[in-house]
Amino acid sequence: MNIHEYQAKELLEKFGVATTRGKVASTPEEAEQIAHEIGNVDLVVKAQIHAGGRGKGAFTNGFKGGVHLVKSPDEVRDVAAKMLGQTLVTHQTGPQGRIVNRVLVAEAAEIAREIYFAILLDRATATPLIIASTEGGVEIETIAAKSPERISREHVDPLAGLQPFQTRKLAKQLAFEPSQTKAASKLFDGLFRTFIGLDCSMVEVNPLVVTTKGDVLALDAKFNFDDNALYRHPEIAAMRDIAEEDPREITASKHGLNYIGLDGNIACLVNGAGLAMATMDIIKFYGGSPANFLDVGGGATEEQVTEAFKILIADKNVKAILVNIFGGIMKCDVIAQGIINAAKTVRLSMPLVVRLEGTNVEAGKKLIADSGMAVIAADDLADAAKKAVEAASSKSQNPSSK
Repeated sequence: MNIHEYQAKELLEKFGVATTRGKVASTPEEAEQIAHEIGNVDLVVKAQIHAGGRGKGAFTNGFKGGVHLVKSPDEVRDVAAKMLGQTLVTHQTGPQGRIVNRVLVAEAAEIAREIYFAILLDRATATPLIIASTEGGVEIETIAAKSPERISREHVDPLAGLQPFQTRKLAKQLAFEPSQTKAASKLFDGLFRTFIGLDCSMVEVNPLVVTTKGDVLALDAKFNFDDNALYRHPEIAAMRDIAEEDPREITASKHGLNYIGLDGNIACLVNGAGLAMATMDIIKFYGGSPANFLDVGGGATEEQVTEAFKILIADKNVKAILVNIFGGIMKCDVIAQGIINAAKTVRLSMPLVVRLEGTNVEAGKKLIADSGMAVIAADDLADAAKKAVEAASSKSQNPSSK
């Protein structure tokens, strides 16, 4: 789950991480009022969407930039009016962009220099990993490509936590002045406590800044959370903004399905995340392109399978569906019956390739064979992928074919 920048600032403040004053607004008038509350200082108005590159983005109404420095409450109102309700396009949103429903009005910082700082989970070592660089303000991928030697990495023992010697080491590597080391160390410690305390999978501050007065501040933060731990943090779950999410993914989550939309034309319905990844890989291997990741889990019901099919056919790019089921806990005959019912419910009119293996496989195959459905049976995963790619290609060349 992702959250907005203004929500991230609220969380950072709870853990004592220094940041700039600011509040969120949903109307131009509210933005103006916040500017008056902050006082007679330079301000920044920032569009709130779940995507990076906002400063360099552009609105479809012609207004340039999702981040603007302003001098007065009147200017805050004018800029907010040009952002709110409009679609902002950045390099991370894709050409469709995202609608801006809120703006953050905050005190502007006089920046002396910018730093990149992030904490994430290193799955190879099963420990938190701090990644930092003196080259802040740009994407970490750009830093890695152009100046890999300027990236510092520090693993943290999950039991001992971030130690004072590590914060001092990082401060030195990031070229903080001796007079700034204490403030920087405190901020690093606060960010790590935030990461652990909220069960985050990533906390990214870009930029972490040093002001002209020597203050060390977290200016912009991005959070990712471990969805499996959200039950421990109802206050975080309440921050979810479904307006920023793919409607198909929202529908899938309501029915206990794991779905991620992609840009291909072969829809996949699979049980098990590993098998789903392998299915997508082999589709690519045979020249096709998967339209989604969809894991129905190990104990899917007929109702869940029906809902899964509804989600798959809602994607207008889909030209064929590949069902790949390995029956362990999941019984093939249950899946087969679910496929039959789902196909009838949604009136499936595109090629359907089915590969079943495992518990009750013969019973499952018989159910499908006796159903009268035009199912393309596959003997194994490679055969299924080949047939799905061929079916999608044929459907693309003959869009009117059933």
